[in-house]
Amino acid sequence: MNIRWSPQVLERWTAKVFVSCGVTAHHAAEAAAALVRSELRGYKTHGMTRVPSYVDRLRAGDFNPHASMTHRSFPGGIVLDADGAMGQIAGPHAVRLGLEALESSASVLIAVQSCGHLGALGIHALLAAEAGAFCMVGQRTPPVLGMEGFSGPAIGHNPIAFGCPLPGQAPIVFDVACSVAARGHILLAAREGKPIIEGWALDADGQPTTDAQRALAGSLLPTGGHKGIGIAMMVECLAGALAATADSLSPERNHVGSGGAVGRQGGFVWLVKPQAFAGQGAFAGYMTHWTDTYLAAGGESARLPGHRGDALEQEGREHGIALPDAIAQELSALGRQLDIPFPNQAQGA
Repeated sequence: MNIRWSPQVLERWTAKVFVSCGVTAHHAAEAAAALVRSELRGYKTHGMTRVPSYVDRLRAGDFNPHASMTHRSFPGGIVLDADGAMGQIAGPHAVRLGLEALESSASVLIAVQSCGHLGALGIHALLAAEAGAFCMVGQRTPPVLGMEGFSGPAIGHNPIAFGCPLPGQAPIVFDVACSVAARGHILLAAREGKPIIEGWALDADGQPTTDAQRALAGSLLPTGGHKGIGIAMMVECLAGALAATADSLSPERNHVGSGGAVGRQGGFVWLVKPQAFAGQGAFAGYMTHWTDTYLAAGGESARLPGHRGDALEQEGREHGIALPDAIAQELSALGRQLDIPFPNQAQGA
């Protein structure tokens, strides 16, 4: 029998883990829910596998368990000082601020300062899209991206995502990093002792490698070559420069640790109220028309981004979540260390 964990059981356990690190119960529950939802929707590299590294970051102070978030607003914009909060706390808070601003504005850009690792950006974009807004989210990361022949990492792989409501259906959600593969995939391969795919990364000497450990010591390759570098530069402008603080370029904020979860980085969340532009009827009609055209042209092989994740989430909430053995063992070890036993509750077959 394949063990499947109830999402609610995983949420409660994960929340207890974060509370043990000093996070308030409310914020711990919110962070846990975001990680479990990431797991449910297929963001395996940004779901439950992140819990141990987040515990390390909370203990080290890279994430602030006692964050007191503040913000200032002006026409069309908000600056949110996340005070080092976990990204799974700061991200939803930024979305809520943006949705409130859309009550009196057609568009709002939230610059997020000093934010923990936002994880799967698509989760934050999804929250806004489910509330009826178009949303784009990005986060600046320390340099991990380089081109063959570079002497080392030159810019972050700067993930970006968008979500858009689709009348009568689940929202469209697109979430990518500017690298060929997310660094989380390489971290996961390294933890499982597996090679990575050729074309994902360079070693410390700037040479292509399929060794996950050598890749972590080197650079990721950009998706589409110079095109990926260009998108990373756009995110750097929006999530780095617009959210810059006096210590944004301090050395500790520009180094990626072995756990891959970096704290106190800049990000942005941009929300748009569709009906303020085309009108609700025209917007809905256009969205339905172009998505129908796209799906008809692609036949059985076509799908809209985010819809597979929606189906996976529904299935997981009904039948439970299956975790890789290596991840379950790591979470069990963390539970023993914290005296918070990892649940062995099976759900389904």
